[in-house]
Amino acid sequence: MTRILPVVLAGGSGTRLWPLSRELHPKQFLALTGSRSMMQETLLRLAPLEDALDPCIVCNEEHRFLAAGQCREIGCSWSTMLLESTPRNTAPAATLAACHALGAGDDPVLLVVPSDGYVEHAGRFREAVVAGLGPAAAGRLVTFGVPPSSPETGYGYIRGGETLDGPVRHVAEFVEKPDRATAGRYVESGEFLWNSGMFLFRASVWAAALSHHAPAVLECCRAAVESGSADLDFFRPGPELARAPAVSIDRAVMERTGEAAVVPLDTGWSDVGSWPALHAVSAVDGGNNALAGDVVAMDTTNSLVRASGRLVATVGVDRLIVVETADAVLVADWDEAQRVKDAVGRIRALSRPEPQAHRRVYRPWGSFETIETGDGYQVKRLTVKPGARLSLQMHRRRSEHWVVVRGTARVTCGESDLTLSENQSTYIPRGSRHRLGNPGDAPLEVIEVQVGDYLGEDDIVRFDDDFGRGAAPDGAHRE
Repeated sequence: MTRILPVVLAGGSGTRLWPLSRELHPKQFLALTGSRSMMQETLLRLAPLEDALDPCIVCNEEHRFLAAGQCREIGCSWSTMLLESTPRNTAPAATLAACHALGAGDDPVLLVVPSDGYVEHAGRFREAVVAGLGPAAAGRLVTFGVPPSSPETGYGYIRGGETLDGPVRHVAEFVEKPDRATAGRYVESGEFLWNSGMFLFRASVWAAALSHHAPAVLECCRAAVESGSADLDFFRPGPELARAPAVSIDRAVMERTGEAAVVPLDTGWSDVGSWPALHAVSAVDGGNNALAGDVVAMDTTNSLVRASGRLVATVGVDRLIVVETADAVLVADWDEAQRVKDAVGRIRALSRPEPQAHRRVYRPWGSFETIETGDGYQVKRLTVKPGARLSLQMHRRRSEHWVVVRGTARVTCGESDLTLSENQSTYIPRGSRHRLGNPGDAPLEVIEVQVGDYLGEDDIVRFDDDFGRGAAPDGAHRE
């Protein structure tokens, strides 16, 4: 029996979908095409595969609790969650999964998929996986190619060769992203497929291909797994991972090997890599507009308008992208959508926080949202999950005032323990050890007013933490 190990790559940053996608909350964790996040949709698409193991998820260390929380929301368990301290592209990510499986004495067929892709017909996707399973188990490196519907310049292309087994064909050529004229010729020829970035290969076959074509990737990832260690529900690879070449699966092996094969994937696929790409998979109105949130569109056509919190009105516009969030608004010409990434780079160069995080920041215990910031003070709304608690901590440069607005709070401050109900408050002096918890079965909401000469999130010294965050040399815990 050939067992499939789904490997879900969840380490991307998705800057082309800013301001919705941020470094600390990238697009794979956003609900863009429905009520569930892109990663959740990916996991649910994989779940019905026969003989499939629980998925291996590879994600950025900063996103580990966010990824775990979204898995639990849909009742999805995972075999392992591999944490990347530094993103190294898709080849090292897949190799971590292969080395981890081989190190445990297993040699499954890895189904490597991005966590942020869109597939309209999940059943057809699973049929394509089954079609490629035999060649992959026999030693082929299988990829999946999407029949092109237009001359897209944002995708790589694959030219199929002779037929190998059913719909599976030998790969004659990989082609990088072409210009529009070349892409048009590819589409007209009928010989080319879009490169979906999804792969199917046995772990040992992938390792052998790497040893020939990209040995440094294999050596670094194997060493990182051997020196790594379990951390709560996660596996933290060793420091050798940082030395692995940052290279894609295509560049490292697929473009160099003679064992590549391709399965056509006619499923209504998109990588949702830009705002126009999201428009293409969204429901539209009579003017071909994809609208979401509190939007009033008058004489508006061929546009995408999303409102997260405020009313957005458009009048007399065509081919426009408007995206509103609590702290940023994007307005872009349709044909300039690929330059959103450049705008994010410009904003980051100004040392602004908007590329990194939303006003609401998620933590394993819940979330906090910055409401107001001024000279020497900051106001936040804390939401604590039922049964969860923050770390036992101290601040050196600020004091805090907590007002309970919903739920019940259990507070530790110094040697005192107290319980607060709605409309009750307490004061946390600077330098005191303190902790906030939610003993109830409903979310706890607290307004926190911080006062001090420095209000950064790094002014936290942790002494005990339910989530194992960052033991410091002096025994305290820091972020």
